[in-house]
Amino acid sequence: MSNRDGVETVPGGRKRRPMRRSGPASAATAGSAPREKAPSKGPRFAKPLTPAAVLGWTALSAVVPGAAHLRAGHRRTGLVLVSVYAVLLLGLLAYGLIVIGDLSNIATFADDGMMLTVVVVASALALAWFALLVTSYVALGPNKLHQQGQVVTGIVVGVLCVAVMSPFALASNYVLTARNAIGDVFQSRPDPDTPHAAQNPEDPWNGKDRVNFLLVGGDAAGNRTGVRTDSMNVASVDLKTGATVLFSLPRNLQHVRFPPSSPLHKQFPNGFMAELPNGGLLNEVWQYANDNPQLMGGKDKGPRALMDAIGYTLNLKIDYYMLMNMYGFADLVDAIGGLRIRVEQDVKWGGLYGTAGTIKAGDRKLTGEQALWYGRSRVGSDDFSRMARQRCVIAAFAQQATPSVILTRFERIAGAAKRLAQTNIPRDLVKPLVELAVKVKDAKITSLQFVPPEFYSGRPDWAKIRQATRKAISDSMRPARQAQTAGVTASPSATGSTPSPTKTRLAAPTQTPTKNSQKSAQSIDDLCGL
Repeated sequence: MSNRDGVETVPGGRKRRPMRRSGPASAATAGSAPREKAPSKGPRFAKPLTPAAVLGWTALSAVVPGAAHLRAGHRRTGLVLVSVYAVLLLGLLAYGLIVIGDLSNIATFADDGMMLTVVVVASALALAWFALLVTSYVALGPNKLHQQGQVVTGIVVGVLCVAVMSPFALASNYVLTARNAIGDVFQSRPDPDTPHAAQNPEDPWNGKDRVNFLLVGGDAAGNRTGVRTDSMNVASVDLKTGATVLFSLPRNLQHVRFPPSSPLHKQFPNGFMAELPNGGLLNEVWQYANDNPQLMGGKDKGPRALMDAIGYTLNLKIDYYMLMNMYGFADLVDAIGGLRIRVEQDVKWGGLYGTAGTIKAGDRKLTGEQALWYGRSRVGSDDFSRMARQRCVIAAFAQQATPSVILTRFERIAGAAKRLAQTNIPRDLVKPLVELAVKVKDAKITSLQFVPPEFYSGRPDWAKIRQATRKAISDSMRPARQAQTAGVTASPSATGSTPSPTKTRLAAPTQTPTKNSQKSAQSIDDLCGL
């Protein structure tokens, strides 16, 4: 039933909504579907990753940290990782450009504290990259892969983690190798006879203008007792410019004198074994001092005796020495990949008559064995020709042992250095020494040999040797134009100031006049064709 208002009632008193009347309005809407509320949309998910995609995004995270997190939907974490990585990368690039622009900064890495810092930082970075790869892999949801995909991706990511950590481990190994080599070669205990680095880091050489190094080539062959110093050169280095004069002394220089401060001065007041007309050679001083500790006041004083004798001969204060074993030097040459040298004429080597081989004339790249014999062979030549070849070997090595070569062959070089070197250079001077070596590499090196006919080994003119030494050092300090006028090639960056006098005064030895003419130092690049 329905009442007047059109409301239909049903039994029981309940009311029911009226039926819509058909009419124009209802006809207009009859054909349209009733509007329903759209269901709310949930979060959208990317397509499930395949094993290849998981590996690809994980590998990309090793190069661009945060990439995998961004792909997995962790935007905040991904952006933070990308930003931190970008800042670190820019900082490292800027630091690298500074080091490359000024090679003297390489000396910073010779500091013991810096080495330990590098090892710690490299280890931390290795662990950080390992954690980065693991978290990137986990963020990509490998558990959603099928079982085979989980196993394969897990193994590959493990290998990738090892590969990413390897460069950091290699860097740490290089630094530790260098630290061990420095510790084996350079003294860590104080030596009262050796000057140490000054406390002022701005002036580690304690106010000196020059420093003089005695470079000794020792031949301790199986058929010899002790060490014979067959190659003796003094490198006098200007600390400001790196300009270097290399003085070569013959092994058969006779009856050298000792300064009054030397224990051997009282034993040989007229010269080393002056009572022997054909004896008392310079290359016997080292071993004589070691064999007679009662005269020297202690054991292993051979280096000090030789430094005293050579320093007194040249009127220079020899600050440090370095003994290089000849056969260890051959290993060092092999470690840097050989030496390029211009061979003026054929050099036979080995055996009594050079039966082992011949180094042909021309521009050659010598192996370690060839370089060794090129510098020490006397077949068909004399000691003085050998001295000339030795200084060319030294100069070639100094020129060709570039930073890039040292870095790429570092472990072999460090291993060879430990076998060949003995020195009194203290460990606290390693960093200043590296800085000085960089200066020397960019400066000109001049050379002066005390050989006939200008200088006689049997009856040396001591005063003339000193005068030539003083002139060679003075010429090396002149500007380039003045030096060329004097017949000497000096450092282009050298100033025109004269060198300061030696701080230690040495009494003049007995003079033996000769009729030799004065000879100036010459550029070692021109002499050796470098």
